[in-house]
Amino acid sequence: MEQKLVWSAFCLWMLTCLLLPASSSGVVRIGLKKRQLDLHGINAARIARREAIVRAGDRGMINHLGHSDEDLVPLKNYMDAQYFGEIGIGSPPQNFTVIFDTGSSNLWVPSSKCYFSIACYFHSKYKSTKSSTYSKIGKPCEINYGSGSISGFFSQDNVEVGDLVVKDQVFIETTKEGSLTFVVAKFDGILGLGFQEISVGDAVPVWYNMVKQGLVSDEVFSFWLNRDPEAEVGGEIVFGGVDSKHYKGKHTYVPVTQKGYWQFNMGDILLGNQSTGVCEGGCAAIVDSGTSLLAGPTPVVTEINHAIGAEGVVSAECKELVSQYADLIWELLVSGVQPDRVCSQIGLCIFNGAHYVSTGIETVVDKEDNQGSSVGESALCSVCEMTVIWIQNQLKQKATKEKVISYVNELCNSLPSPMGESMIDCDSISSMPNITFTIGDKPFVLTPEQYILKTGQGIATVCISGFMALDVPPPRGPLWILGDVFMGVYHTVFDFGDLQIGFAEAA
Repeated sequence: MEQKLVWSAFCLWMLTCLLLPASSSGVVRIGLKKRQLDLHGINAARIARREAIVRAGDRGMINHLGHSDEDLVPLKNYMDAQYFGEIGIGSPPQNFTVIFDTGSSNLWVPSSKCYFSIACYFHSKYKSTKSSTYSKIGKPCEINYGSGSISGFFSQDNVEVGDLVVKDQVFIETTKEGSLTFVVAKFDGILGLGFQEISVGDAVPVWYNMVKQGLVSDEVFSFWLNRDPEAEVGGEIVFGGVDSKHYKGKHTYVPVTQKGYWQFNMGDILLGNQSTGVCEGGCAAIVDSGTSLLAGPTPVVTEINHAIGAEGVVSAECKELVSQYADLIWELLVSGVQPDRVCSQIGLCIFNGAHYVSTGIETVVDKEDNQGSSVGESALCSVCEMTVIWIQNQLKQKATKEKVISYVNELCNSLPSPMGESMIDCDSISSMPNITFTIGDKPFVLTPEQYILKTGQGIATVCISGFMALDVPPPRGPLWILGDVFMGVYHTVFDFGDLQIGFAEAA
């Protein structure tokens, strides 16, 4: 009899363990869905980011990071976002498809009070009257993106993420979504996983409340993105831990250098086996799950585009500068003049007391009403700085002056297009070079198959460079954005407790 009781108790315990949700161990898994990229979305994303950088630069917004809604402007637009998951808001939960975005920090979904935006009629809307746990806040807010803006008001309710229920979460009910991006989007809203420092209205992010309310066993979340286009499962986020099945080997960890975005210092970038020179002394980089692209300074992206045969636009300013100043730049560099002083000695750049004035994006995007210098002067300054970098790199390889100038002329033809196109021959992928990012003094290699984006099928397949130009000036720049192209190859751990980011080869 006693044995039967013990056996029954054991069976009951086993059954209970099997029925308990994954979150009972302080870990929750969120399955992700993936949509195929399209050419229009990729190009629209490129254009929006460049235009946003120009506007932010005009307002002097780009050089600081703090509690400013507009700090998000240069980086976000979601036109090229690929990965989505589902959450619930309210009691009983109302379901929404969201982007889990490490490049922002707010949670927002469309409101039932959104009457005049077309986008709201194509997506699920939150109805506060149907939730027993809703609390009114009502404070108005607005977030500006590269592709438009959203506005609405703050509310408070329970948020269900997998089997976890985050209580009393402050979020935004949007009543206006001013962009066609949100009309055609496959997602209803955004769940930001960045730091509170960039949260609009200083709202406490969902992840912070998961930790504060003791819903996760470890202050860590991790991303695994499935790059197999035929796979049904798009990927998985693990809140509260890491799944060893998602990666190979060990993670390389680097410290977060500035809270806001998940930002860290990255070392040199290699094109094949050759240094591009731009990040030898270190560059700021952020890991952004809200974009598919890899974005970086125009000089490096131009070299990459040239190496992979991406079609760009002939820059008149670039050709003009090379013909008039290439010999002089060569002589100054050979004579030992520091690269960052060459363009000022020539007279094309002016030192403003902090750094050399350069609005690098203007070489590919015309900027009107430029104050302090003409558009032509600014463009020439920027192109001069790029030319110095290119020539300096070739000098290290001990190439002759004639070959160097010829090579720089070719690079002019590969400057990124202002409209974002960067088409490449799909048949030439096998002959393209690897691109290597140095992180934590270790190489992280991307093969052509990994950094080239494919859209369409069969004879309609189009191949596009996964790199776009993004020129963020000092002191915040140069800045790289490592999006899904990178995160798909390298499993990424976001360690909130120890303020570090880890990368390992994805399984």
